[in-house]
Amino acid sequence: MSPVPACTLLTFLSLCHLLAPTWAVYLQPCEPINQTISVEKEGCPKCLVFQTTTCSGHCITKEPVYKSPLSMLYQHVCTYRGVRYETIRLPDCPRGVDPHVTYPVALSCSCGLCTMDTSDCTIESLQPDFCINQRTLLFDY
Repeated sequence: MSPVPACTLLTFLSLCHLLAPTWAVYLQPCEPINQTISVEKEGCPKCLVFQTTTCSGHCITKEPVYKSPLSMLYQHVCTYRGVRYETIRLPDCPRGVDPHVTYPVALSCSCGLCTMDTSDCTIESLQPDFCINQRTLLFDY
């Protein structure tokens, strides 16, 4: 097997650099998707797992080569633009514990700064259907 000539490799790398923005077209856009989530509450023995609509997808971001300590770097994430809130009742909660939990339902999504009130913007977060307590599936919601 013969080595690849340097000019061929350089041409290939240049072509990859020029075409890189077109590869972003194939990434999933920021949009509402059906997602399995879980809700649970301290004092209630069960975790309710069901489907709702959340925001997911790719947002174009930039990472500057030179990072100035004087400028802030903001990365855009796929987050809620339009949202409504729904309330669900957890089963088997004991007396004295409010069994109701309210959660956001995505109506529309956009790329923007992360709002910690409605989004988990951590790097390694738990999966949306993670449960600590016993799982109860809700199919007809």
